[in-house]
Amino acid sequence: MASAFSLPPGTTVFERGWLSSNNVLLDDGITPVLVDTGYCTHADQTLALVAHALATEGTQRPLAQVLNTHLHSDHCGGNGALQARYPGLVTAIPPGGSDAVTHWDEAAAGHARFGQSIVRFRFDRLLRPGTTEVLAGHPWQVLAAPGHDPHAVLLFQPDTRTLISGDALWENGFGVVFPELDGESGFDEVAATLDVIEQLAPSVVIPGHGAVFADVPGALQRARTRLDSFVQNPQRHVHHAAKVLVKYKLLEMGTTTLANLHSWAQGTPALADLHRTSTQTPSSFSEWVDDLLADLVRSRAAKLDGEVVSNQ
Repeated sequence: MASAFSLPPGTTVFERGWLSSNNVLLDDGITPVLVDTGYCTHADQTLALVAHALATEGTQRPLAQVLNTHLHSDHCGGNGALQARYPGLVTAIPPGGSDAVTHWDEAAAGHARFGQSIVRFRFDRLLRPGTTEVLAGHPWQVLAAPGHDPHAVLLFQPDTRTLISGDALWENGFGVVFPELDGESGFDEVAATLDVIEQLAPSVVIPGHGAVFADVPGALQRARTRLDSFVQNPQRHVHHAAKVLVKYKLLEMGTTTLANLHSWAQGTPALADLHRTSTQTPSSFSEWVDDLLADLVRSRAAKLDGEVVSNQ
């Protein structure tokens, strides 16, 4: 939980790590709102964090709303559990994902393609860019933030200059640029979103992952340097994205066998696509996955002990 920065009154940040996104509770004591809900396998922890925060003098207040900055599995995976716990909960999502959620189209949503889990949920209204949400008694501007996800949004509180950035900006980077993995434009959109953030000039950023931070110019410079490296060498981004997918699954698994990891990789369509795209591809898909794992081990992001693989 982050408390070292001056955040708008009623704002509490649950800093979760990398499998689950950070959750932001905006609470005026009447209609508490949660921005992003983490990964589905962490749903019990999400429920516990929210319940603890909303317990007042022996009574349990209900959560009123959930807002999702985008619909990747680490940001909306707790939606279903929260809807089950709080029957009157209103859920708002960006417009771009509405058809996939309405019809629960796994192919359109993309979670299965990336080998990730999700629990079905509904939405009640749309979180439209260009509008303003009144949250915990303060106006928050909803701004389009394409790049990492074409339908993502930012939330900006202009009075305190507080930004909820999702995966558009972290203290040391930004999320994988998923449209680029499908041969669509994404790098230009990341650059444009970084420009929007610079123009907003936030005094504090609540990122989708990592600690709340105030050195926004430094973060923007690091993000642009990273983006430039991907633009100059798109294969660097392909390799990075593949490692992120493997690392993310290891975060979910914790510890597994090498055979299980390879079985998951074989059944993950996005990895097969990245393998075909890679110009540094070894002779087989299995060797390529081993190479990704070796990179993670070298960087101490994973541990390999014989036939046992574990997250570090």
